[in-house]
Amino acid sequence: MPILIPTVSVVDPDASVRASLVNLIRRSGWKPEMFAAAQNFLVRPPQAAPDCVVIDAALPDLDGFSLLKRIAAERKETPITVTSSRAEVSSIVQAMKAGAMEFLLKPIAADLLTAAVAQAMERSQLALQQQADLQELRKRHDSLSCREREVMARVVAGHLNKQVASALGISIITVKAHRGRAMRKMEAGSLAELVRIAMKIGVSTVPAARTHVFPRHQRAMAAAV
Repeated sequence: MPILIPTVSVVDPDASVRASLVNLIRRSGWKPEMFAAAQNFLVRPPQAAPDCVVIDAALPDLDGFSLLKRIAAERKETPITVTSSRAEVSSIVQAMKAGAMEFLLKPIAADLLTAAVAQAMERSQLALQQQADLQELRKRHDSLSCREREVMARVVAGHLNKQVASALGISIITVKAHRGRAMRKMEAGSLAELVRIAMKIGVSTVPAARTHVFPRHQRAMAAAV
């Protein structure tokens, strides 16, 4: 597999700022990508490698805060740093509420930018790993047979084996077999772990039906009917 170099995207209308940040980003071992306007950045597809975005608050086509909101909504795995020539408290608060990780004042100090980007890359790497783990869990769930999924959905909802058997019209031994195969395919070492996996991937669970306990003589009468 090719080595994926972390990417730092800079969206800034000032060509001199973009030029100065290119060298700083490269020296730090990251891949720089420069954009003069928001729309130029938005047409770029999401990255497979860790990445982050440095956005100027004043853009010509779409203000930095609007771009910030779009990235935060559409590319949640991409941390965002906002830069501005004005240190207004209202702007800082607005940026943080919109999803920015950091707010830096221009001219940007090299050490502050590299520290912010390094932290952003750690967060991006974690987000990408979580996405990969989730995709793997969903892939495992897709490998289950329809019956194994049915059994798993009921088991993680708290159904007893005999309740699952009754609901699906199969024997308890068959339920145990399906349950065991589902746990092996999902690579769950325990029922608790299977429940956690189900919660992560959003498995629809089947609520347990209420069971009524009748006196012995009523059960006998019902059985005789």
